[in-house]
Amino acid sequence: MKHFNFFPVFYETFIYLPVKRDKMRKDIIKSLIALKQNEIPFDVINRDVKLPINRKKIITVPGVRRCGKSTLMEIAINSLVEGGGVPADHILWLGFDDERLVNMKANELDEVITSYMEMYPDTPVKDVHMFFDEIQLISGWEYFVLRVYKSYCKNVFVCGSNATMLSTELASALRGYPLEYVTYPLSFNEYCRFKGVNTSSFLEQDRAKVRNAFLSYCCDDSSYPEVVLTRSKSEQIKLLHGYFDTMILKDLAEHYSISNIAMLRYFIKRIMANLTKPTSINAIYNDIRSQGFKVSKDNMYYACDIFMFIRIPKYNRSLAKVQKSLDKYYCIDNGLRSVVLMPQSDDSGKKLENVIFLELNRRYAADDSIFYYQGTDECDFVLQRGDTVSELIQVTWDMSDYDTRQREVAGLIEASEVTGCDKLTIITVDEETTINETDKTIHVIPAWKWLLQ
Repeated sequence: MKHFNFFPVFYETFIYLPVKRDKMRKDIIKSLIALKQNEIPFDVINRDVKLPINRKKIITVPGVRRCGKSTLMEIAINSLVEGGGVPADHILWLGFDDERLVNMKANELDEVITSYMEMYPDTPVKDVHMFFDEIQLISGWEYFVLRVYKSYCKNVFVCGSNATMLSTELASALRGYPLEYVTYPLSFNEYCRFKGVNTSSFLEQDRAKVRNAFLSYCCDDSSYPEVVLTRSKSEQIKLLHGYFDTMILKDLAEHYSISNIAMLRYFIKRIMANLTKPTSINAIYNDIRSQGFKVSKDNMYYACDIFMFIRIPKYNRSLAKVQKSLDKYYCIDNGLRSVVLMPQSDDSGKKLENVIFLELNRRYAADDSIFYYQGTDECDFVLQRGDTVSELIQVTWDMSDYDTRQREVAGLIEASEVTGCDKLTIITVDEETTINETDKTIHVIPAWKWLLQ
């Protein structure tokens, strides 16, 4: 009887296939690194926010989808190479959204470092600047990043979509090491830069262009970078619907295991419709339940975690009362809201207030606070730095109507008396003046001018 020895063949295959697979993946990693290096310097439009390049910290870049997080990292690389004298081959950029890498495991991420070292054996790893895009697609990525930072390299930048790498999750995963740079869609100044509008000229015709650009920025257009650079209106609408669908399906439904997509869409539209007004999540929750939907109330707060909305509480000296108050909700982009909600023509006031809030949110530091005031009268924004209220702001489309003017002034005066703050501002579309009321001075400024300060 003839005997066959299968073991050597099996053993050889068992050893050979993983080794071959690892080599193929390392070849892919090397190719991706080289391709990105060949793009340096990147052809990008500068943003107002700059990532620090010599802080020796893990720099994290959270933010809403498609707002330009990867571009911020590319701008940082341009600064390193063109202004900092860093050779392009000292840049390690790897995007983990490549379909050939999505099946990597956390314990295989060392191949990224070894692949680079094989490419540049004479380059000390400590001198490399590492940029990891969409690394959250690899489960357990944070342990790899921490180990790289502690053991190899202090120049680590991490950027990713909100599906599995939210702002709060980043801080927890990286255990306090990161410096966080939250990214937003374009500010008005950046919008003008993308549109080629000169904001520094004092010529009247150029000022007119700035004012017209503001009306488009506030009421007609989106501030997402890709959308702003897209000329076709129909293509812009398609892009925005695509962003919204991805946020609904990936960042909310998939990430938080929410199965009822119709309910989710309805909830978000309700929040969008109530923009700038105190909003009761509990009331919307009860309304949805009354329609027969089964839903967790906690799921409804997740829209803020993915930066689709930002909420602010009512001002009160009592922290307990602040926590019990109804929040106001602001949307990350007027254009996104418009294509989803199709708002009516009287929506311009809400859009203006939304634009002003987003700019305030960009300008204020993480330990500053933004509230709204509501007593007998109302004030749109109470700005607090530390324990001190630093400014009170009202936002209104125009004050040509006497009753509107009196209402806006009365809200500021009451909020001033309650908070002790005397820096009072009213932002309108185009009015500029000074109002003296009792013993207080109120500065009225056009929105386009305030946004460019």
